[in-house]
Amino acid sequence: MLSTNEYFDGKVKSIGFETKEGKATIGVMAPGEYAFGTSTVELMTVISGEMTVLLPEEKEWKTYKEGESFRVEKDKKFAVKTEIDTAYKCLYLD
Repeated sequence: MLSTNEYFDGKVKSIGFETKEGKATIGVMAPGEYAFGTSTVELMTVISGEMTVLLPEEKEWKTYKEGESFRVEKDKKFAVKTEIDTAYKCLYLD
């Protein structure tokens, strides 16, 4: 079953689905700055474009490009900046 999500006045949209690894979303972020919180461990992979991320407990931003991934632990907050439309996959791990 597919589900849709929209955040930040429509600037971030995603479609949720089930994979053999668990729940996942495929989404797109328009250029902007966003703050997210996690309720599970999240494994994010950039599919197209790039995103600059400030991970929890980090002081410096890091840019992730197409094919690169990062992990955010459960119950944490992280920030994302995009300068171009950027597509991503997020896998939610228990």
